[in-house]
Amino acid sequence: MTLRRAAATALTACACLLLLTLTACAPEPVPAPSGSADARQTATATASPHASSSAAPTVPGPTGSATPGVYAIPADCRGMVNSSIIAQFGTTPLNDPAFAPTGVQPDGSIICVWGDPRADTTRLITKITGISRGPALDMLNQLADTQGFTCFTPNGGTRCEKTWQNTKYPVTDGRTLFWRDDILIDTMFSNLAPTGYTDSIVQSIFG
Repeated sequence: MTLRRAAATALTACACLLLLTLTACAPEPVPAPSGSADARQTATATASPHASSSAAPTVPGPTGSATPGVYAIPADCRGMVNSSIIAQFGTTPLNDPAFAPTGVQPDGSIICVWGDPRADTTRLITKITGISRGPALDMLNQLADTQGFTCFTPNGGTRCEKTWQNTKYPVTDGRTLFWRDDILIDTMFSNLAPTGYTDSIVQSIFG
């Protein structure tokens, strides 16, 4: 009886030792790199958009439906900005045929191009489309992590932006994106960045 009891005690001790060993070897969570930005979290940095490459900027379309949820995508490129923005554009043409397609698209999105087709730079292109939260924030996080965009969360949405020096001309280029409630406002610009442009569009859509 004593041998059986001693054997049982030894087996129990071994089992506990094995369990402790396995627990100690379990990997710990890997923390996110301290230098990366996350568009899902509130960022503390702010920046003002100013302007892409030496060629005319183009806005890549996001993956997702062009039909937003609660709010509507604007149907008028001029009407979606206030009078202050219009004044800053001055005589800059809007949606010149050379930049087609512009205006409302078959999928419900809208493309607005401010610029003179005779100019090599000085241009602003905005595309507004519908895209759900997951794909939108994945895209914004990728811009922050791989391209150095600054992201923060104003006006109930998520905004990411970056400016850089044009590689051909002594002007500033850049890109500003704002997502909220399944609507993405995506603007690329070169030497043309009216103050308050994106905020004006946000106000016209979301109030």
